Amino acid sequence: MKFSRLARLALGLMAGASTPALATTQLPTTVVPLHYDITVDPDAKAMSFTGAETITVDVRQPTRTLTLNAADIDISSVTFDGRKAAFALDKASQQLTVTLAGEAARGKHLLGFAWRGRINDTAAGLFAIDYANPDGTPARMLVTQFEAPDARRFAPMWDEPAFKATFRLRAVAPGDQTAFSNMPATSVTKRTDGRKLYSFAETPKMSSYLLFLGMGDVERKTVMAGKTEIGIITRRGVVDQGDYALASAKRLLSYYNDYFGQPYPLPKLDMIAGPGSSQFFGAMENWGAIFYFEPTVLFDAKRATVSGRQNIFATVAHEMAHQWFGDLVTMRWWDDLWLNEGFASWMENKASSDLNPAWDSKASAVAQERESAMAIDATAATHPVIRHVETVDQLGEAFDGITYQKGQAVIGMLESTLGADVFRDGIRRYMARYRYGNTDTDQLWAELSAAAGKPVADVAHDFTLQGGVPMITLTGARCTAGETEATLVQSRFGYDAASKKPQTWRVPLTLGMIGSPATSAIVQGPAPVRVTVPGCGTLVLNRDKGSYVRSRYDPASHAAIVRDYATMALTDRLGTLGDDYALGISGDQDMRLYFDTMAAVGPGSSPLEWSTIAGDFGSLATLFRGTPLEAPLRARAITRLSPMMAQVGFAAQPGESALVTNLREALVGQLGVSGDPGVAAMARRYFAALATDGTAIPPAIRQPILDTYAINATPAEWEALLTLAKATTSPVVRNGYIRLLGVARDDVLARRALDLVKGTEFTAPQRASLLSAVARRHADLAFDFAIANLDLINGLLETSTRAGFVVGLGAGSNDPAMPGKITAFGDRNLPEASRGGMRRALTTIAVRKTEADRVRAAVTAWLADGS
Repeated sequence: MKFSRLARLALGLMAGASTPALATTQLPTTVVPLHYDITVDPDAKAMSFTGAETITVDVRQPTRTLTLNAADIDISSVTFDGRKAAFALDKASQQLTVTLAGEAARGKHLLGFAWRGRINDTAAGLFAIDYANPDGTPARMLVTQFEAPDARRFAPMWDEPAFKATFRLRAVAPGDQTAFSNMPATSVTKRTDGRKLYSFAETPKMSSYLLFLGMGDVERKTVMAGKTEIGIITRRGVVDQGDYALASAKRLLSYYNDYFGQPYPLPKLDMIAGPGSSQFFGAMENWGAIFYFEPTVLFDAKRATVSGRQNIFATVAHEMAHQWFGDLVTMRWWDDLWLNEGFASWMENKASSDLNPAWDSKASAVAQERESAMAIDATAATHPVIRHVETVDQLGEAFDGITYQKGQAVIGMLESTLGADVFRDGIRRYMARYRYGNTDTDQLWAELSAAAGKPVADVAHDFTLQGGVPMITLTGARCTAGETEATLVQSRFGYDAASKKPQTWRVPLTLGMIGSPATSAIVQGPAPVRVTVPGCGTLVLNRDKGSYVRSRYDPASHAAIVRDYATMALTDRLGTLGDDYALGISGDQDMRLYFDTMAAVGPGSSPLEWSTIAGDFGSLATLFRGTPLEAPLRARAITRLSPMMAQVGFAAQPGESALVTNLREALVGQLGVSGDPGVAAMARRYFAALATDGTAIPPAIRQPILDTYAINATPAEWEALLTLAKATTSPVVRNGYIRLLGVARDDVLARRALDLVKGTEFTAPQRASLLSAVARRHADLAFDFAIANLDLINGLLETSTRAGFVVGLGAGSNDPAMPGKITAFGDRNLPEASRGGMRRALTTIAVRKTEADRVRAAVTAWLADGS
């Protein structure tokens, strides 16, 4: 599963619906499914469906009871080997118990069900996506979302990843629509009522959460990659926007077939574009039928830019990597979710780097994903990569930056340590040995160890079985006879007291002089470690930033780093910017050292460095939002970034680097949010032109220009945006305008946006997105609104977010009263097992206050001296 951009903003901070936590959900293994034969008949108008299934089960021990999962379905009959059986559904545990008249013998049996279910308006189980056709007429697409765990809302199932089985699906669709699933249709039969019955081929053995069904008025376009048919399925009129995704998928399929050493096993691979949105995800790796929301897979050349292409490639690469890591080989239980998501995140970056080298994806990961992971991991709210999951609520919390970004960083560190070829050989061994099966993390370590001829688990366990970020400090470097003896000390990096508690790791570290070969070492424990490095000069720790560690230098060594900054590799320059900013914020070194490093970034520096600085200005302004430092910080951002904006220009140039195009977006966005009058005026001019030309804004600056307009909107301008949102028929563009209605700085306009959340003109996902947007700048308003309208808000939310949404709204507050309000809400509404998001929100607030207090004096002095 891939998170959308908006979902990533809320990763790990969502918590809060008044639903009970589920009990431990692992089912007994005395009876297991072998094959499902499912038929469903949806009524899209009534938002309901009927279903019937026969499950071939293997009774491993004689028993009178069978336990599986079901939720939100009304079961009308149950049979076992053709005879009626009693049943009871425990709604709290979502477990269905079938009781037989007599004991079932060992061996194969047939378990049958009939039921009625509901079609949801948010992404859980079978759900509807409502949109408008180009002529304004309403349309509805039906699709499924089963991770995690919502297959039980579609049919009674053993809805846990270890219970793999084969599936044969049949579905009734309107006569003028098309149905699609994991496998190709083997027959389409016209019924007497004009509707069609689709029968799909049997799937390979797989977990229930990977099953998929969709139907609607769609178009399909295909390409062949060897023997595999790759398709893009979209609403009518936009299928050509899938050309880039199709071409990317074709390249990626060949790349992955080779990398994993196992050819893709299904006859087709469809990419389904849904014209909606989710609070939780942007794409889902259903085997052979990957579902995407449109912005993550369709490229609209009139409205999207290079970053849009990159995001599409990365998302397609992520979901296709899951076809092996997650689908072919699946974690046994959700404790090891990171085996799916961490690896897919790493693989998307590796594939992007290998297939699109001009993007500098490896360096981008240092500046972005590495920093995202460490931001969460260096607080009291951290958790191990491998975390114990007992309840559905805890499972929802597990889809966070630790699982994705830290998982990605740890895998990258192991590849860097073992070598790319050895690491790939270990992955191939793992795939070959466990295909169509389930695994635990230690089975991956065993195969990597076998390939490497040395143990991997000891280092890997240090980074996956405990939370936290190691820090290596260079306390001294002495040059003698052409060699440098470096003294290194390990400690723990953290932003708050809890995350600084002593802890040790075995850290694989490379270090070396700028421009010279690196030396490798394992730094373990708190005692000083001495490492001899060839040569003398400026010593760089964690060369190429391959290890998951913060690097700190003694004063003389840091001064040398700043002096020779421009001669370091790009990954090391970006890593130094990230480390220095974080070390200043954490209090581990003077914040002025970061400002010194920032000053070393000049006109000839990489666009990635300037993008990093633009982001850091945004972070500092957010840290001091609502304080006397906010305005001078915004003014300093304008002063520092405007010359680079002039150098890059507002208009894209033919043949320019993708990195330059992305920098332009970052600069326009940060200058706009900082209140640059020229950018704000430009945004108003461009927005006015949208009234007669929906593509009036050049793609290269479209999104930051719209953001600038909306953030700085006057009441009249906000009303113009609302009018445009209502008139727009394109689902993707309309969703974007609705979100923008929530980002205005003006409190009055934030309240107007909240009025829209209470209305019914927009869909449930759109209203939830609008509320989240308001919370980014008006956390107190959004939180108080949600508390006052809790039943309404819960009705807008996907089940996967209901353990977490409301408290996340308050996480951006600087009001001293907010922690008490969040705690009171949790005490009233959240069982103990569902409070992970609440604790993270409280930690976020506390850490932000501590950080602001810590660096206020240094930031004030820096602003005063004008350097």
